[in-house]
Amino acid sequence: MNRTLRNDVDLRFNQLSLFALLLWAGMVAGISFLEAPLKFTAPQVTLAIGLGIGRLVFSWLNKVELVLGALVVFGLFFNRPPFRIWLPVLLLLGVLMLQTTWLLPALDARALQIMAGRIPQPSYFHLVYVTLEIFKLGLLLGAASAVYHYQFVPAPARRQAVMN
Repeated sequence: MNRTLRNDVDLRFNQLSLFALLLWAGMVAGISFLEAPLKFTAPQVTLAIGLGIGRLVFSWLNKVELVLGALVVFGLFFNRPPFRIWLPVLLLLGVLMLQTTWLLPALDARALQIMAGRIPQPSYFHLVYVTLEIFKLGLLLGAASAVYHYQFVPAPARRQAVMN
């Protein structure tokens, strides 16, 4: 049975989750992998100005990510999908919490030191952040695909796709 026939409310909650996941993926791709490195190539942007912009942008991105994460959970909670749908979302939320509580504050402190003219100790914070952003983008796209298939692909077609 096609799940879209089950209930219009389920469809709306799934659409909410799918919209939030895809918007979130677009924001991560656009900001983390396009805006962040490009701002330092602008002719008049100094390191201090670039770091100041980065602190502001990533602070707001994190706040928006928390809201989008809540929307994803809200949509999935009312739709009650199987664990295979929840797994990438739970991993995604774990990455987000790690970034929010540990990594972004550490990067912010380093940026403030550099902006104040001090040279901080070498660290792997940026490498860890970029690695987590790549992982997070994969989780976002994987979770969006899983939510889409759960709602819009009929169960027999899903089973056939798995068997092939």
